[in-house]
Amino acid sequence: MVQESLNMEKLLCALRKVLPEGESYPLHEPLFCGNENKYVQECIDTAWVSSVGKFVDRFEADLAAYTGVKRAVAVVNGTAALHVCLILSNVQPNDEVLVPALTFIATANAVTYCHAIPHFVDSAYDTLGIDPDAIEAYLSEIGDLRADGCYNKKTGRRIRAVVPMHAFGHPVDMDKMIAVCEKYQLALIEDAAESIGSLYKGRHTGNFGQISAMSFNGNKTITTGGGGAVLTNDEELGKLAKHITTQAKIPHRWAYAHDRIGYNYRMPNINAGLGCAQLEKLLEYVEKKRRLAEKYRKALDGVPGVRFFVEPEFAKSNYWLNAILLDEGVANKRDHVLETLNDAGVGSRPIWELMYTMPMFTDCPRMDCKVAEDIGKRLINLPSSVRLGE
Repeated sequence: MVQESLNMEKLLCALRKVLPEGESYPLHEPLFCGNENKYVQECIDTAWVSSVGKFVDRFEADLAAYTGVKRAVAVVNGTAALHVCLILSNVQPNDEVLVPALTFIATANAVTYCHAIPHFVDSAYDTLGIDPDAIEAYLSEIGDLRADGCYNKKTGRRIRAVVPMHAFGHPVDMDKMIAVCEKYQLALIEDAAESIGSLYKGRHTGNFGQISAMSFNGNKTITTGGGGAVLTNDEELGKLAKHITTQAKIPHRWAYAHDRIGYNYRMPNINAGLGCAQLEKLLEYVEKKRRLAEKYRKALDGVPGVRFFVEPEFAKSNYWLNAILLDEGVANKRDHVLETLNDAGVGSRPIWELMYTMPMFTDCPRMDCKVAEDIGKRLINLPSSVRLGE
């Protein structure tokens, strides 16, 4: 086994080829180098800073055009977008929803907002996201197909949907995922929160399920400060998404009439102005992030004890967060590596804690998540800001 000191010395040396000494590097920070000031100032000058305005309309149109979907609805954050997706996919109280055990907690939280139950499933080594093959084998054992859907033999509850999350911008194998959903009558909801700019077989993420969610939080590839979006290729579903995220208010010159339960999930115009400027730079940003990933890959090639994670062969990823996997023999050194890197000014972090280890989710159903558990012990994210690819 490689000695720990040698391993860390070579790792730091490799990272310094990408990240010169003399500066500290956060995990991810936004880059504003376009029309952000101009558009935000216009919102202030015209007083159109709240939930309607020309930048909201433009951001939705530009986002739909960029991703190739028929309709994009801007909302206040990615978690709200997921909540809306679940509602519009007819997830009902006491339904089970398959979500990755290895994900950001918003994926599971949004399921609980519908009074439904997260059902945790395993990941794949080549994508870090849901493993469709493992899910199919699992459902063949515990799934009971009936006229109105798939039911969990162990709990008696309906398994209504599956939410594949494209971890760090790396797309899940969507062809296999779609096949599983068709076989077991599951609604497919893409959690594309991290994958703006990522392509699966040449097609942008967010196009494969009936509906999908994106995030534009401050740490994403592009940001609206806080913000998200619902994407869909179903025009009627898009109209309904816009309606319920606007308190389900019936349009009228003065009357306050509402026709169903709605939510105040609208993105403010001032945030959308920021987003419009960021979208103008997105192609450039994605190429810079891919350039940074290639620099990491080359620098880390041959460094003992670590492997740089590269996009799956069927994808072109945005590399939102770059990642290394420690070899199994040095997995117990993960926290030491994190401490050493952060002490050296290299902002790094572990992957998320497994969802079923959280106190509020310990009683939720789950499959054997041995791959997710292994990845969770060994993965470390590296500084990934757009400017580092310049």
